[in-house]
Amino acid sequence: MPVFDFSETPDSRTPAVCTYTTFQSSEPAATPEKPILILDNSKKQWAHHSNGIFTNPVKRTSFEFQEDGGTVSADILKLDARFVSLLGWLGENHISVRLSGKNTPEGYAVYKIREIAFGGGTKLSAEDGFLQFMIERLLASDAPGEIVYEEDEEEEGDDMKVTSLQSITDFMACVGRTMPDNIRLWARRNLAVARSHEVSPEERRHAQRALSIMLNIQWKNNYFESIDPAEARRILDEELYGMEKVKQRIIETIIQINRTHTLPAYGLLLVGPAGTGKSQIAYAVARILKLPWSTLDMSSINDPEQLTGSSRIYANAKPGIIMEAFTLAGASNLVFIINELDKAASGKGNGNPADVLLTLLDNLGFTDNYIECMIPTVGVYPIATANDKSQISAPLMSRFAVIDIPDYTPEEKKIIFSRFALPKVRRRMNLREEELVMTEDALDAVIEKYADTTGIRDLEQAAEHIAANALYQIEVDHLEKVVFDGDAVRSLL
Repeated sequence: MPVFDFSETPDSRTPAVCTYTTFQSSEPAATPEKPILILDNSKKQWAHHSNGIFTNPVKRTSFEFQEDGGTVSADILKLDARFVSLLGWLGENHISVRLSGKNTPEGYAVYKIREIAFGGGTKLSAEDGFLQFMIERLLASDAPGEIVYEEDEEEEGDDMKVTSLQSITDFMACVGRTMPDNIRLWARRNLAVARSHEVSPEERRHAQRALSIMLNIQWKNNYFESIDPAEARRILDEELYGMEKVKQRIIETIIQINRTHTLPAYGLLLVGPAGTGKSQIAYAVARILKLPWSTLDMSSINDPEQLTGSSRIYANAKPGIIMEAFTLAGASNLVFIINELDKAASGKGNGNPADVLLTLLDNLGFTDNYIECMIPTVGVYPIATANDKSQISAPLMSRFAVIDIPDYTPEEKKIIFSRFALPKVRRRMNLREEELVMTEDALDAVIEKYADTTGIRDLEQAAEHIAANALYQIEVDHLEKVVFDGDAVRSLL
C-alpha cells in the first residue's frame, strides 16, 4: 500500500511525492530475487554497482545516480517496510552509498547498500560500519506493522554496539517500527533525558546506559518455525544416552510448535539426582529450538533485587540478572535455563526470589527496576532443573511440564563410561585407542567403585584419572601401551 515517504519532515507541511509501495518481509538476507528495494529502470538500465545518494527531505522518493554525465534520478517503486526509516536517515544526512542490484522486468532490484566516501556529507554514525550493522540488524528483524506517518512525531553504539549518544540517536532514526512500540517510545523518552541539561549528570549517565542495553537487544516476534522431530531426536541422542521415555516426553512437549508456531504454554522442569544430565538436556532443547540460551543459578540468589535490578536513584544502580541474560543473549527470544529451582524460595528477609520468577514465567512481560520498561517475554522458553521437587512451591510447579529424570542403571553407566566418557578424555589428551586398554574386569571395577553414587560425574572423573595415569606411564616409563585390569583400577581409584 502507498505510504507517506521518509522525506517528509515535521517542518514541512506539504508531503513530498511518494512514488513507492511497501512490502512486508521477514527474509533474513537480501538477494536480487528478494531485494531491499526496487528502483525504476524503464528509461535506463542501471549498472550492477552504482553510486549515489537517496534524495533529501524536499524531493521525490528517489535515488540520484552519480553518472559520468552528471546526476540521473530514478524513483523508488517498492521498498521493504523494515528499511523505510533507514533510507530516510541516509537521505536526510546526504550519505553517499553504493548500491548492488540487478535489472529485472519489475525494475532495478537492490540487494546491497554500502557506505562509500562521504563527499562532504554529514558523517554521523555512517563510519565504522554503522550502516552495515543497521542493515544486518533490520534483516534480522521481523516485518513491522502497517507504517503510518505521525505528523508531530520526531523519530530520532566498541565492536559495533550502540553505545554513544550519536549512535543511539542514529540507531533510533533508522530502526523505525521494527522495534516494539512501547520500547520505541521508552527509548525516545530516555534519549531526551540523556540529552537534557536540566537533569543531573548521574541521571543522564543512567539513561544512556539503559538505552545502550535495550537497543543492543534484537527484539523478535513470537512466531517460531516448525522443528524436525528426527533432528530433535538426533540432538537428544548426542547429549543423552538411553532414557527413551524422557526423550519422548521432551519431543512431545515442544512438538506443539509445529501447529501453533508459538512456544509451548509450559516450560520444562527436569527433576532428578545430580549428574544425570539435566543441564545437557536443557542445552539440547535450546539447540533444537535454534535459540540462544542463558543460565540462572538460583542457589546463589538470596535477594529479589538480584533478579529485578536496582532503581536509578542509587549511584551504583544496575540491571538485574534477568535483564543481563537478555543482554548476553542479544535477543528477546531465548531459552532461560534456571538451575536448582528448588533453591528459589530461600530468600533472606528481603522477599522471595521465587515471586520474581513467577512474573517472568507468566509471559505477560517483565520489568527491571533499572530499565523501567516492560520487556516482552512471549519468546522466552524456561527450562528449570531441580534435585528435589518437594521444595518447589505449587505456583512455580504449575508453570512447568514436570519430567522426572531417573538415575542410570549399572549397565547404562558401564556403556556411558566405555563408549563416551573414556573416549572423550582419550581424544582430548591425544591418546590413541591402542595406548590405553581396559579389560572387561576393569570396566566392572569402575562401575562397582561408584555403585552408590548418582549420575555420571564420578565416572567422568574416573576416566580423567585413568587416562592421566596411562599418559604418565607412557611418557615417563616409556611404555608403548597401558592395560588396566580390575586390580589396577581398584588400586588406582
